[in-house]
Amino acid sequence: MAEVRRILAAAVERLGDRVDAEVLLLHVLDKPRSWLVAHADDALDPAQAAAYAALVERRAGGEPVAYITGRRGFWSFDLAVTPATLIPRPETELLVELALARLPGEAAASVADLGTGSGAIALALASERPRARVVATDASAGALAVARGNAGRLGLRNVEFAEGDWLAPLAGRRFALIVSNPPYIESADEHLGRGDLRFEPMAALASGTDGLDAIRRIVADARAHLEPGGWLLFEHGWNQGEAARALLQAAGYAEVFTAQDLERRDRVSGGRMPGP
Repeated sequence: MAEVRRILAAAVERLGDRVDAEVLLLHVLDKPRSWLVAHADDALDPAQAAAYAALVERRAGGEPVAYITGRRGFWSFDLAVTPATLIPRPETELLVELALARLPGEAAASVADLGTGSGAIALALASERPRARVVATDASAGALAVARGNAGRLGLRNVEFAEGDWLAPLAGRRFALIVSNPPYIESADEHLGRGDLRFEPMAALASGTDGLDAIRRIVADARAHLEPGGWLLFEHGWNQGEAARALLQAAGYAEVFTAQDLERRDRVSGGRMPGP
């Protein structure tokens, strides 16, 4: 039987990425990362080694680590993810931070998360604002099943789920805050055929020739679902800040802004419904 050190080194050479190699090994062994330091010379039994080799080959073929392990960290918790959901990304935490800044801690505000996927944004907001009432929509029944499962595992009872396209399931309802991480990649973008993106749901990635189709619809339709003074916030591509602000301003939103992520790229835009 080969020891952990040698098997891990071979995987790192195969993948060209030590982090991925370690994550996959720890997934097979169901151990924390600290375990590797003290057990580098331990031997893996043949079944464990074979299982690990299979996962390394899946990753070498381009399959995202999150889909292989079935989970991805976001905000303060681990979320289950499947190929029915977009993989949560760190830059989306900026959207959560901006949303929380507009949600008083003790207010029983109504919040909507459009295109929730794994539930990442909705569940982060529900966990940080337990008095808020959060509703998460998605057109994919498969994605909603994953999101509901995540909510159940986290014990979050102040979030509900509704199947439908963007705001369609929310007829007659108004919210203090609407958030979304919609698809915003141009449909002809060559990156859609590369790397991890090849495995993610296309409907959650691409949105028309300029990538703005979903954002246009959300900006237009959200007005009928926002309370006076309510906010709309959404994520977008690094080169779409100017276009996002123009759409918000043309639709009559006030206090329109764009916030940049840690790499100083335009990432989230938003605006406020006129009112108190």
